[in-house]
Amino acid sequence: MKTGIFCNYENHHHNSSRTIFEQVALVQQAETLGFESAWVSEHHFNEFNLSSSMLLLMAHLAGLTSTIQLGTAAVLLPFHNPIRTAEDIATLDNLCNGRLLFGVGKGGLFPQHNKHFGTPMAESRAKMLEAIALIQKLLYETDVSFKGQYYQCDCLSIYPQPLQNQIPVYIASGHDQSIEFAAQNSFGLMGGPPFSLERLKTTVAKYRALNASGSEKLVLARFFYLGKTNHEAVSEALPFIRKFSKKMQANSAYIMQNSSNSNQKPFDRTNICFDEDYLIENSIIGDVRTCRDKIKKFQDELNLATLALKPSSFVLQKNLDSLQRYNEEVRNYV
Repeated sequence: MKTGIFCNYENHHHNSSRTIFEQVALVQQAETLGFESAWVSEHHFNEFNLSSSMLLLMAHLAGLTSTIQLGTAAVLLPFHNPIRTAEDIATLDNLCNGRLLFGVGKGGLFPQHNKHFGTPMAESRAKMLEAIALIQKLLYETDVSFKGQYYQCDCLSIYPQPLQNQIPVYIASGHDQSIEFAAQNSFGLMGGPPFSLERLKTTVAKYRALNASGSEKLVLARFFYLGKTNHEAVSEALPFIRKFSKKMQANSAYIMQNSSNSNQKPFDRTNICFDEDYLIENSIIGDVRTCRDKIKKFQDELNLATLALKPSSFVLQKNLDSLQRYNEEVRNYV
């Protein structure tokens, strides 16, 4: 199992420059410790998460690192022109000397995204799948002609071409249509912190039934804090988790109240859950033994390829120390 770091560029101190500096410091620490990847998320219209220009942030990281792979987690394709995205991804792969990992998603529980980018939620998944199909053709073929429901091009070639022969692709979804698409193309899958183990097991099983050879390509993001005791770890991470929980529960309630889909199901612990007690229990938060046991459980149940740790203290130095402690006392024991 590989270890990665998950990057949300949280603006805890209401200082954009400090937020960017601290996230870079965490990625550089992860690289020094030999972590294999750093994954950057995409968020919009949110004063707490400052990763709206994700690919620019990754270009910045590309110039400040040399060995760690850099992953998008994920490009929200329904909100981007896929031709421009293909150009940006190919350029970024060159900037980071072939270290790019390409995760894509349809967008989450943020109605403002869909409203202001002009994409109804009901169209998001179809647009994502069509966009990645076009991007894959543009990255590796010339004179591409494509006529889809949402996107078209005629005899088009993009430059530069990517440095890698095939940039690894990951889809952040547990929906049957997305799982089938990923399996058919041997793409990897991604799971976020609120995704339940039950949901992830079902997702992996469905993928394996279609493509056993690609079933090991699962990237799992989890909130993380390693303390000297369980009490210390939970106390340090809880304010961070609580802030995330309140925001996501509010978004979920808004969607349920305003959904025109009569089949919209409530979010629950067997699928996706934002309750803070659930998030603490299903994160890698605790003392050394607890964190080892939790990681071992995820490994046994899911055959993880990469565990992406999301440092969950508001204090930079405590996060740096926590990553160091993980490297010394957990990583080689799981």
